[in-house]
Amino acid sequence: MIKKFIYSKKIAPYVFIVPFILTFLIFWIVPIIKSGMMSFQSIQFTEVEWIGLDNYKRLLGDSQFRLAVFNSVRYMIGTLILLIPIPMIFACFINSKVMKGKEFFKSVFFIPALTSVVVAGTIFRLIFGEMGSSLMNQFIGIFGLEPIKWLKNDWTAFFALLTLACWRWTGVNMLYFLSGLQSIPKELYESAQVDGANAWQKFIKISVPMLKPTIIYVLTISIYAGLSMFVESYMLWEGKNSPKNIGLTIVGYLYNQGIRKNNMGYASAVGLILLIIVMVINVAQLTVTGLFKKEEK
Repeated sequence: MIKKFIYSKKIAPYVFIVPFILTFLIFWIVPIIKSGMMSFQSIQFTEVEWIGLDNYKRLLGDSQFRLAVFNSVRYMIGTLILLIPIPMIFACFINSKVMKGKEFFKSVFFIPALTSVVVAGTIFRLIFGEMGSSLMNQFIGIFGLEPIKWLKNDWTAFFALLTLACWRWTGVNMLYFLSGLQSIPKELYESAQVDGANAWQKFIKISVPMLKPTIIYVLTISIYAGLSMFVESYMLWEGKNSPKNIGLTIVGYLYNQGIRKNNMGYASAVGLILLIIVMVINVAQLTVTGLFKKEEK
C-alpha cells in the first residue's frame, strides 16, 4: 500500500512541490502574518501593547520615511536605466561570432558578483573618499578639477551608489541576457542578413523582441533589489547616518527603527509598506509588459 502510494503518478507531482510549499510557508507567509500583527503593536523590549493603526498614522507624517522612500525609488530607477540596456549590449557583443576571448570576458564581468558586498562597500568607500589621494579625486584631478567630498553631497553620493551597483551586478545581468540570446534560433539572424539587415536592425528587430521574457525577469528582480538595497549604503557610510540622510533607504530606515531603536512594531509597519510598494510596482510592470494578458487562440 505504501509502495503504491509512493510510486503513484498522481501523488508524485505533489511530493516534488512539498519542499517549495514548506519553504514558502515557513519563510514567507508566516513571517508576513507575524509582521502584520506586530505592525499594529507597540513593542518595547518585553512590553507589548496593541495600538491599532497608530504606527501607520505615524508613517504618513514621518519626513524621514518619505525621504527613505524617495532615495530607494530614485536608486531603483537609476539601476533600471543602467543595469538593463548596458548588460544587454555587452551580452550581444560577447555573443557575436567575431568576439574573441568570450570566456575570459564572461569571467571578468562575473567576478564582482562573487565579492562580498561588505568588502565591496569598504573598497568603494575608499575609492570615493574625500581626500585628494582617493582614486576618484585623483581621476578628476587629471582634468584639473578640485577634490570632491563624494559621500557628503546628494548627487555625488547617488553616483557612488550607482557605480557600486553597476560594478557588482552588470556581469550577472549580462549572463541572463547571454543565456536568452543563445536560445534565439540562428536562422532568424541568417534570414535577416540575407534580407540586408545590419547589426543594429538585427538587434532591434530580433534580439530585443526575443529577449522579452529575459528583460521582464531582469526588470522584476531589479525592482526588488533596488527597493531593498541596504548593505551597500550601510558600508559606504561605515554603518553611520549619512549626511542629511542622503544614503537612507527604506530598509535602512527599518533597520534603524527595529534594531537601533528597538521599535519592532513600527519597523514591521515599514516592512509591510515596503512589501506593498514592491508588489504594486512589479504587478504594474508585469501588466504593462503583457505577462498577465491571455494568449489569443
